[in-house]
Amino acid sequence: MKFFKILVFLISVQLSAQQGGMWIPSLLEGMNEQEMQALGSKLSAKDIYDVNNSSLKDAIGHFNGGCTSEVISPQGLLLTNHHCGFSQIQSHSSLENDYLKDGFWAMNMSEELPNKGLYVEFIVRIEDVTNAILNGVTDVMSEKEKQSLTDKNSNAVQKKAKKEAWQDTKVKSFFQGNQYFLFVTERFEDIRLVGAPPTSIGKFGSDTDNWVWPRHTGDFSIFRIYADKNNRPASYSKDNVPYKSKHFLPISLDGVAEGDFTMVFGFPGSTDEYLPAVAIAQTVEKINPSNIAIREAALKVIDAAMKSDDKIRIQYASKQARIANSWKKWIGENLGLKKSNAVAKRQNFEFEFTKAVKAKKLESKYGNLLSKFEKLYAEIEPYAIKRSNFSEAFIRNNELMQMMFRLTQLEAAANQNKKGFEKVRTSMISRVKSIHKNYNVDVDKGVFEAIMPLYTDDVDASIYDNTNFTNLDKALEALEGSADEVVKKLNTDAAYQYAKPFIVEFYSKIEPEYQRINTEINAYQKEYMQAQMEVLPNERYFPDANSTLRVTYGQVKGYEPRDAVYYEPVTYLDGVIEKYVPGDYEFDVPQKLQELYKNKDYGQYADDNGKVPICFLGTNHTTGGNSGSPAIDAEGNLVGLNFDRVWEGTMSDYYYDPEICRNIMVDLRYVLFIVDKYAGAKHLINEMKLVHPKQK
Repeated sequence: MKFFKILVFLISVQLSAQQGGMWIPSLLEGMNEQEMQALGSKLSAKDIYDVNNSSLKDAIGHFNGGCTSEVISPQGLLLTNHHCGFSQIQSHSSLENDYLKDGFWAMNMSEELPNKGLYVEFIVRIEDVTNAILNGVTDVMSEKEKQSLTDKNSNAVQKKAKKEAWQDTKVKSFFQGNQYFLFVTERFEDIRLVGAPPTSIGKFGSDTDNWVWPRHTGDFSIFRIYADKNNRPASYSKDNVPYKSKHFLPISLDGVAEGDFTMVFGFPGSTDEYLPAVAIAQTVEKINPSNIAIREAALKVIDAAMKSDDKIRIQYASKQARIANSWKKWIGENLGLKKSNAVAKRQNFEFEFTKAVKAKKLESKYGNLLSKFEKLYAEIEPYAIKRSNFSEAFIRNNELMQMMFRLTQLEAAANQNKKGFEKVRTSMISRVKSIHKNYNVDVDKGVFEAIMPLYTDDVDASIYDNTNFTNLDKALEALEGSADEVVKKLNTDAAYQYAKPFIVEFYSKIEPEYQRINTEINAYQKEYMQAQMEVLPNERYFPDANSTLRVTYGQVKGYEPRDAVYYEPVTYLDGVIEKYVPGDYEFDVPQKLQELYKNKDYGQYADDNGKVPICFLGTNHTTGGNSGSPAIDAEGNLVGLNFDRVWEGTMSDYYYDPEICRNIMVDLRYVLFIVDKYAGAKHLINEMKLVHPKQK
């Protein structure tokens, strides 16, 4: 197999204390194990991943498919970020019980709150199935034929996989389709909210501090996994019992110091580390700026409304956080890519790649790859920009347009068959109800007026006065009747009449052209990935993130974001008080926290200098999906909770630079301090295993 050669190339990398990379936990023996030990780790590869014995991987859960979480007690206590559990906290909140503002703490298991639809998934084992997936795939096949055969092979592999009845399987592609792994998983669906600090702690600094350092945010929330009497996954039931994991993470009370080893273990979502320079330039210069402008316009409207009305604040808290998160991330991403000269460095790599291709007499095989990328990215650019902007205007930021987008799918189903129509209608009714649960027509209209001019010159806000879909009862009534009756009502609705031509253009022109060109790009990207490894074998290669379990390792370390500025790697409670602005939605500080600080009532959670650490920096290579990931010390103890990156370092999705890429973690001593001294939830502390690894 071709990929056997690629794996041999990987082994030839010089072993040293390198940093960066998101590594498959089942393949850590050798290079990665030695690199970790060079950085200070005392862990073996089997301590981290072992199929036959308890290992760290048994404590790491994929939280609702988008974040990471970890088990921290023998009773299934689960830790993740506040922003990862935000929608669950919001769903239980009301004006009478404002858990966003006041926090929530279950003082016994009977008070823990169930969360419909929330799940946590664990990895049972990982297997390389490349040979089986690529069996029969040849270079003469079209991309469609290749995909069809790999899908067929994948289904066969999963069908034959050894697993228990309650376990699931999935096959994931790595290195742009050059390698495949099978994952056997267990999914738990009875997940209950146990505790969450108020947003003045869990989201302290809000948008101003998001993606930046120094940071003083207690970004954590606590859940519990419940299982059936056999400790197996089960739907919610009052008869379920706390889950007993094969492994849970002890928590270090000794904290971290600069230079300490850190390992972040989690489910990073998506990266593109091996793109050609032309693709990175297109993102920086074209796609990001246009998307930033749309979200900035939406946020101005939403932020003003949230500040003026507590009901709107609760309704839009989760939506605002989601919109603002990507908006600020894209800004920082552009800053970092420009500061690190990522495009120029990638061009230098391509120069060396081209020289190596010539030296190895592989020009007939790989010599035209970069010129093909130049041509294809020029061709795809207008469609990529329009497609991305369409998503921002019609799906991500405006809820009336989002409903119209989904309603075109309902009309399409009506024109096909009755069975399909009923299924889509049921889904649409559920979606409309979900949107209207936290919907304010004036806010949504304001967003529409702000963002649509950035997509089209044809802006008509009067549709808000002439549509059924800004009112839940009228919307549900419009969806009643036969398929023909519903379609007729839709096509006389002002909002639908307005949106439909844009959506038709998207489906008939923008999306098909984008996918046609992107299919070619992906085929060449797969070939380019193989080519890089073949002609430059001494470079360091790791698979892009794809929401599978990964290990990334580094050290606690400060950084210099710009000339004459150096940031220390640890922040303290003192900084919270320094930032305090009474009544401010971003920087208010709860009275009880002020009193604890004033009285220096820190319990066992202060450091040797008598200060409570809040957050710390590391050189771990993280991305979206790593939110909630445990930061693990040299001996396998929990020391931090990953939740963010520094602003300039968000460009690590395309290019990791150890000089400026830093991940941000909550110090677990601050988490324990809030749970114990602030919330008075001592019973939760008593569940955990607290250790002093540095006092041996």
